[in-house]
Amino acid sequence: MDSIKKKTGVIAAVVVMLTALTACSLNFGLFEAGYRFNGSNIDYTKTKTIQIAEFPNRAPFVWAPMAGIFNDELKDKFARQTKLQQVRRNGDLVIEGEITQYQQRNKAVSAEGSSSMVELTMTVNVRFTNKAKHEEDFESQFSASRSYDSRQSLNSVQEELVNQMTEDLVDQIFNATVATW
Repeated sequence: MDSIKKKTGVIAAVVVMLTALTACSLNFGLFEAGYRFNGSNIDYTKTKTIQIAEFPNRAPFVWAPMAGIFNDELKDKFARQTKLQQVRRNGDLVIEGEITQYQQRNKAVSAEGSSSMVELTMTVNVRFTNKAKHEEDFESQFSASRSYDSRQSLNSVQEELVNQMTEDLVDQIFNATVATW
């Protein structure tokens, strides 16, 4: 009797798992189009290439390494999580833009009246073109912020915070361009 219950339980678990997977229309490599575990929704039969332009830093306040960090992470994200070939021109998808803002501001004041927390913000303007579906084209701004203790110098936390904000911004751009759920 116990072996029948175990077998029934295993069968039920498999049925539930298969039902959940087919209900989500997940792609396991059997088809070239559809949702993938990485969140992209690309029809690879129609979309094969992506052109990602270098985003220049046009912010009034500039930290020199920031543009390189951002550009590398943006390209790496699409290389890691899609099968799109990156090209220099005439991509099926085109992502271009610029870093428009990099600023810090006082976020919190201590009991003594001095700044206790500083917020660092990075904003990028993105233009996206989908040559197969122009209704998905857009231009939009994406922002990310991180806070740090004002007793720390910006120089001591800047690289770590820019990396964190860049990761957040790249996720936002990826989701807005190819992870349209």
